[in-house]
Parts: sequence; structure tokens; C-alpha cells
Amino acid sequence: MAATPHPVIEKAIREGVRCMLMRGGTSKGAYFLAEDLPEDPALRDELLLRIMGTPDPRQIDGIGGATTLTSKVAIVSRSATPDADVDYLFLQLGVEEPTVSDKQNCGNILAGIGPFAVERGLVPAGQETTRVRIRMVNSGSLATATFPTPGGVVEYRGDTAISGVPGTAAAVDLEFADTEGSVTGSLLPTGNVRDVIDGIEVTCIDNGMPVVVARASDFGLTGYESPEELAADEALRERIQSLRLQAGKLMGLGDVSAASVPKTTLVAPPRAGGIISTRTFIPLKPHTAIGVLGAVTVATALLIEDAVGHELAVLPEPGTPLKVEHPTGTFEVGVELDSSATPPRVRRSSLVRTARKLFDGIVYARGW
Repeated sequence: MAATPHPVIEKAIREGVRCMLMRGGTSKGAYFLAEDLPEDPALRDELLLRIMGTPDPRQIDGIGGATTLTSKVAIVSRSATPDADVDYLFLQLGVEEPTVSDKQNCGNILAGIGPFAVERGLVPAGQETTRVRIRMVNSGSLATATFPTPGGVVEYRGDTAISGVPGTAAAVDLEFADTEGSVTGSLLPTGNVRDVIDGIEVTCIDNGMPVVVARASDFGLTGYESPEELAADEALRERIQSLRLQAGKLMGLGDVSAASVPKTTLVAPPRAGGIISTRTFIPLKPHTAIGVLGAVTVATALLIEDAVGHELAVLPEPGTPLKVEHPTGTFEVGVELDSSATPPRVRRSSLVRTARKLFDGIVYARGW
């Protein structure tokens, strides 16, 4: 017979926990107020795993969607700092393994934080639009979300389309500050624009997300393979793992064997009007698109002379959005780089996402 759960867990099994399920960008996650969850991180993580239905490849006994893109959690509270309105802690939950990681941000889930803060009364809504300053607790970086609130009510309907999401929704404009070196402490954490790992030239970079950028052709790939084709290549998986394990140490992240960062992005010349074509692994599973801050970081790399991929990129005029191609479409980001500095400095990063409230109510924890 199973051990009796902690009283806090037992209460969540019987009475539930207040929760809002939202689509943020191309991800989906459970949004909670910090006050509705246990303060103790270990107890909190156990509760969230029970709510998500992890470990189980189908997450059939929870609200997870059986992929890493839908097994995410946002924890929000009024900010402890004067330069932000709310604090946002992102947690990535495993699907088949009972893991909870706070080692990275999630820019997709970030898209829902402003609307959620208004819905929960943490930030008053404007009569036309609302601007919410968000401290991303995982990295200490700041983001500002601006979205429509006509009549003081969050409006999720709109005419903005993003690749990977059917239909359209209201735009959420996101601007970032202090994302340079968000996890590693430096834009180029190895101290080099290029490194060589396993005979492969790479650029290790962090502008909101630690990423290892490499040419697809150096792996014998075109760079236009489908995620399914890439997933079926076991030898490729082993090479990607070797690359990221070594890159993790070079980037000051230590042993990343159980971590989801750094991500690995393989690049190839664009073929759909963008600046580059990408195939991203999180950490070993091919992404059907590309993450928000991953796209920002890859685009940043392309602006640096001598970085891997710079020679493949088709860069537009300065000030023009950078369109990053991925398996299911494109992702537009804005990056302003001060290339006169050594190393280069990031002046500004921005992008547009959408979000939608899916349900708001009570979620119950798994009892076994």
C-alpha cells in the first residue's frame, strides 16, 4: 500500500488547487499563483508532478499533454523588486521521468504571464492596452509584455498569426532587457566566437537561452529534414548528446546530462524567405518549431561576424525583423547588437507572440 501523502498533498488530492491552463505561444502550461502552492520547493515539485501526470509517456492521469511543450508550469507573484510588476518562475516538468527543472526560461509561456497577472488581479488593466513588467526569476532578466485590454478586460481574440498555432489571436508584444548571458553570465560564455567540439565548429551563445549553433552540413544533413526523420537517426542523437555535454562544460554549466540546456540548433541556408533555416533539439528530441528565446539567441549569433551560421545567413537591412525558419514555419524576432564592442553587446531583443486562456478553475492532484 502506498505511503500516506504529506497533508498538503492530501489536501490537493481532495480539494484541488486553483489553476489556469493557458496556451502561451506554441507551448501550453499550467499557471499558478505562488500563494496557491507550497513554499517548500520539494513539496511543490511533488504536487506539480502529480498534477501533470508525470511520470507517464501519455500523462494520462494528469493535465500534461505528453510532450515537453505541454508539460510546463508558470508560478507568478507580485514582484519583490521595484523595477517589475510580477515575478515569473518557469518550471519544465518531465514527461516519462519525474523531473522538475528551473534551469531555463520559457519565452512561450512568458506570453501568457501578463494576461494571467491581470486575470488574477496582480496588475490593474488599462482601458485599451496593459503593460506588465515581468521579472523572469530563472535568470533575473526583465521582460515587458504589452497586450490589448479594451474596457479593462483581457482580449484574447485578434488577427495575429504565429507559426505552429492554428488561427489567429491578440498580439502580445514582448521586449527583453538583460537577457545577455541569462544563464551563463556571458553572451559568448566560452570566451570564443567559435569553438571546435568533436571536429565540429560551433558557436556557444546565450541571449536568453544557452544554445550551441552548428552547421547541419557538418553532420551530413541538409538542414531541411523533418523532426521525425531526425528523431529516427540514433547516430545523430548520440552525436548531439556528445556535443552538448562538452559544450555545457565549456559554457560553465557543468554536467548537463540531466539538464535541458544547452539547446542545440543546426543551421542551413534559408529557403522560405527567412534569414536562416533551423533544426533544434531539446535537449535531444527534435523540436517541431524553435523556442522563443532560442530563436532570439540564434538570430543574435547570426549577427556576429565569424560566428557559425553567419556566412549562411541572408540578413535584411538593420531594424528589419529577423525571420528564423523552422520545421513548421517562421519566427520573427528583433535583435539590436552593438558590434563595435568586444565582445558584442545586446542593446535590445523583442518579438510578438499570442496567448489564450483555455480553462480557469480547480485542478486535482493524482492520489497514487
